[in-house]
Amino acid sequence: REFASEHVASTRSPPMVVFPLLLALAHAAALSLAPRLHAPAVTNPASRGAISPSSLESLRLDSHEVSAAAGTKQAFGKLHRPSGSLSAIAPQRRVRETTMIEKPIKVGVVGVTGAVGKEIVQVLGDRGFPMSQLRLFASARSAGQKMDSSLGALAIEEFTLEAARECDVVFLAVSGDFALEWAEKISENDGPLVIDNSSAFRYDPSVPLIVPEINADAARKSKRRLIANPNCTTAIALMALAPLHKLFGIKRCIISTYQAASGAGAPGMSELEEGIKAISNGGKAENKVFAHVLPFNVIPHIDKFLDDQYTKEERKVTWETRKIMDLPDLPVSCTCVRIPTLRAHAEAITIETERPVDIAAAFAALEAAPGVALMDDTANNVYPMPLTATSKYDVEVGRVRKNDVFGDCGLDLFVCGDQLLRGAALNAVLIAEAVL
Repeated sequence: REFASEHVASTRSPPMVVFPLLLALAHAAALSLAPRLHAPAVTNPASRGAISPSSLESLRLDSHEVSAAAGTKQAFGKLHRPSGSLSAIAPQRRVRETTMIEKPIKVGVVGVTGAVGKEIVQVLGDRGFPMSQLRLFASARSAGQKMDSSLGALAIEEFTLEAARECDVVFLAVSGDFALEWAEKISENDGPLVIDNSSAFRYDPSVPLIVPEINADAARKSKRRLIANPNCTTAIALMALAPLHKLFGIKRCIISTYQAASGAGAPGMSELEEGIKAISNGGKAENKVFAHVLPFNVIPHIDKFLDDQYTKEERKVTWETRKIMDLPDLPVSCTCVRIPTLRAHAEAITIETERPVDIAAAFAALEAAPGVALMDDTANNVYPMPLTATSKYDVEVGRVRKNDVFGDCGLDLFVCGDQLLRGAALNAVLIAEAVL
């Protein structure tokens, strides 16, 4: 996907801090452990209380709606929960049930040498996406290289319009400029379905912006053969917000994000890893991708600053939330911060609601929501974290509680999701499944 350039400024390397260094190195090491294990989603029903009949009636959450929600969750692929404990913090990629598409189709992925492109190829295999042919496109300098896929080792091709139009569906994991030049040319005149991971068409009113579990119908009803994939931060947040909005009605929303280096693609992840190594050996970290050095630091700056002093990344969350939720006037304020983790974004979210919050009903709705893993057992220190959310298809949601500021009509929660999966590759593949 498009990773907008950030202002680059050299800074003095942070002082050596032994404990944070050990944490960072442990994080990097844990992500490379094999085999990868994952902690099960654990919840503590006793801490929530029962949903009273009066609450159910007032919230219009009866047994039929709960059953329907559970059915939707199964339709989008229920995840098998492996055994394990929180001591095994390095997660395992969790494979959903096979897609419902019956007829094999020709698939093209453009930008397969990038982080998101590689993940799309992986997800297509993990999902059992039925492909009669998989074509891997990149620039001329990568043409001829072999890449593993569920159909075996395939040669990367140089992108051409003619080759792309021979496919039934084309995933674009490229820059916004590339998408603006080619997306419509690929999809025009009943061409292949194009799913674009960049920001090029997200705000075009004629192009649907889709999180399949929330607004797949908008894609199915669209006359365009072009669909936009949302910003990763937005997609992760809305997996939790959509079921809560249906239940209580969201009046306004405040979000603070803690975004991993993967948000800047493979170069960002590499810069973080190399910076940790440099500091570990007594050297200095360099910053070419981020505005400042990232190891042992947090940077409240993602994308460029706008005239209103919000960053473009922060405004993306506002604009895209309104479009996907079909709430054009919803007040959303967001602060986006880059943190020194490799992948999986975390977000602290506060909502004010139209109707009083029933905590037990909120837990029930989140448990039934497709694509959500409820991780909320504070007695056993279970809550969403980047280490447990990494390589996981579901978005983790936890720390669910009433908000002291907004009282009965307020809710706080913490979410964490893999930026390269739910925030990009997985969402794109699910869009194809929902439309095709």
